[in-house]
Amino acid sequence: MARDWAIPGTPDLQHRIGGLEKDAVTGEVSHDPVNHEKMTHLRREKVERIAGDIPDLDIFGDQTGGDILLVSWGSTFGSIRSKVIKYREQGASVSHAHFTHLSPLPGNTGEVLGKFKHVVVAEMNLGQLDIILRARFLVDTTPLVKVQGKPFYENEIAAVVDQYL
Repeated sequence: MARDWAIPGTPDLQHRIGGLEKDAVTGEVSHDPVNHEKMTHLRREKVERIAGDIPDLDIFGDQTGGDILLVSWGSTFGSIRSKVIKYREQGASVSHAHFTHLSPLPGNTGEVLGKFKHVVVAEMNLGQLDIILRARFLVDTTPLVKVQGKPFYENEIAAVVDQYL
């Protein structure tokens, strides 16, 4: 979906760099609202197409679904995975999916979330990913949030997960 660009220094062509909106056809700076809307949709589509080039969201645990899916991203991986391993050793139907790409989300995200009765989203912030997953995939999720700069402790994870077991 990339448009042709003039290579800097090409005779009789201009190379423009800047943050102003460009016309979809000519590449000239454009203040046309209809063109702006078109270009905004085009940029969104470009980002969404990247989902075809990033890995699918993996499930650690019950591949076909189960009772609880703990979702994590970033620094929450270690403590969440460790607790999920302990749950699984006890025979509990608790699985884990860790995001490594957030924009766009992996192409199979909705499919993975839909396989589980309960989805718990662990984040070291106020729950922004939880909000996105709920809105985009219409899944009932439970946020597990912490904004203290310290990893989750097992009892904090258990306080949310155990209510569903």
